[in-house]
Amino acid sequence: MRAVYLDYNGSAPLDPRVAEIMVPILMEGIGNASSIHRFGRQQNTAVDEARQHVAAMVGGRPSNVVFTAGATEANNLALRGAVEGVPAGRSRILISAVEHASVRQTARWLDGHGLTDLDVIPVTKGGFVDLDALESMIDTDVLLVSVMAANSETGVLNPMEEIAERAHAVGALFHCDATQSAGRLPFDLERIGADFVSLSSHKICGPTGVGALVGTRRGLRRLQPIIHGGGHEHGLRSGSLNVAGVVGFGVAARIATQERTSESARVAEARDRLTAALKSRISGVHEIGDVARRLSNTANIRFEGADAEAVVSNMDPVAVSTGSACGSGSIEPSEVLLAMGIPRDAAFESVRFSLGRFTTREDVDLAVESAVTAVGHVRYMARRSA
Repeated sequence: MRAVYLDYNGSAPLDPRVAEIMVPILMEGIGNASSIHRFGRQQNTAVDEARQHVAAMVGGRPSNVVFTAGATEANNLALRGAVEGVPAGRSRILISAVEHASVRQTARWLDGHGLTDLDVIPVTKGGFVDLDALESMIDTDVLLVSVMAANSETGVLNPMEEIAERAHAVGALFHCDATQSAGRLPFDLERIGADFVSLSSHKICGPTGVGALVGTRRGLRRLQPIIHGGGHEHGLRSGSLNVAGVVGFGVAARIATQERTSESARVAEARDRLTAALKSRISGVHEIGDVARRLSNTANIRFEGADAEAVVSNMDPVAVSTGSACGSGSIEPSEVLLAMGIPRDAAFESVRFSLGRFTTREDVDLAVESAVTAVGHVRYMARRSA
């Protein structure tokens, strides 16, 4: 069987159209984008064009784009930068129970070092933020609310406008990790009411190692830098820019903005073909999360009685993933799934399929065949060892 890649939420393949634009810059691009000589100005012009495309993807302004090394750094800048500039009397931050580790661990670090108090907003069994719970938790001592637009493991979408409205009603900032949704769904930070939005290039078929924090002027003024040096990126992120990566990010953002409607429809059809086939060919198959409000490319599937890590290993060369994490030599189930009220045993049996731009019908059919074989084998081995 040929290799099939269905882990787009982890990292999407680089689009050849992006690589084509990047190669000349990698080979011939000379100069620091901050330098005033002609080489530097040429680099800076290329960066400015990329700012326009990245900003347009989320309804922001080019002048409010802060390029980073990825969404993880952007999330750190949003949370830590907001706490560094905290006004007197605002001591709490709120995050959802299903945030990415770069938000979750940063918030825990801030709380553990006494820099802020952390409260976690619970989610419904469908996987989205419980607005009633948020309403009961939020008050005028809240500095920042951070909730992702779409969950990377389940694809479930959060009610962003309602969350932003509640945050702003008490004068709090609202940060949105839009890593999975931007470029796949229409996104307008002004309409949503986000003060900062975190983005990642490699989730939209751009190069790895580039991201951005896009904010409003009001939001960016409330941040302090967490990386110090020459004062690049409006003084919020020092360090010479990776020009080729930034340009590639810009091209990827432009393509995603232009093609997201048609791509979303095609990928949704492929995803539904996959889930329907799995349910018809394998017993004990359950979809995790609210399937009525999720990304078009994502399906989190529980195979009853089949350990997910074993299924993933046995599906090779078809690439899918789990939400489990290895720490201190032991495997732990996904915090996201546990927060949704899913039992530990069920969480250990859940596999994420995430499709994308280059997924074909043949890929889907091969993935189904691979899953049928893998689940059957894992269940058989489990019965033998029982």
